[in-house]
Amino acid sequence: MIRIAGVDLQDNKIVRIGLTKIFGLGRSNVEKVLQETGIEGGKRIKELTDEEVSRIQKFIDAKIKVEGDLRQEIQDNIFRLKRIAAYRGKRHAANLPVRGQRTRTNARTKRGKRVTIGALKKEALNKIEQAKIGSDKQANEKK
Repeated sequence: MIRIAGVDLQDNKIVRIGLTKIFGLGRSNVEKVLQETGIEGGKRIKELTDEEVSRIQKFIDAKIKVEGDLRQEIQDNIFRLKRIAAYRGKRHAANLPVRGQRTRTNARTKRGKRVTIGALKKEALNKIEQAKIGSDKQANEKK
């Protein structure tokens, strides 16, 4: 396995696909990297020479923010939005969708599992009433 930018890449993947496993590198950025370094994108990762791997590593380190640095920058940006009390920052803090999506029905990914609030079934109400009556009787007997 070849390690680039702190990520182990699978040997059997094609280079232009395998490099997308690095956080911050998408298909278009990978094409730029391959074009600048002069490496054929159709090769398998295991077919890359040590010199080609070092060229890719140097280019990524010099020109593109990836992995930990990029994650830290994103977190800093979110923290800044929260600190200045921007609308987007408030949405992040409340764990709600930030980009204008509706929340009445969808937004399950952001909000989590459904929690039913409100009306109870008659059976549940009856059990609650019976429990209240029983606790009232016990309180009266103690007096």
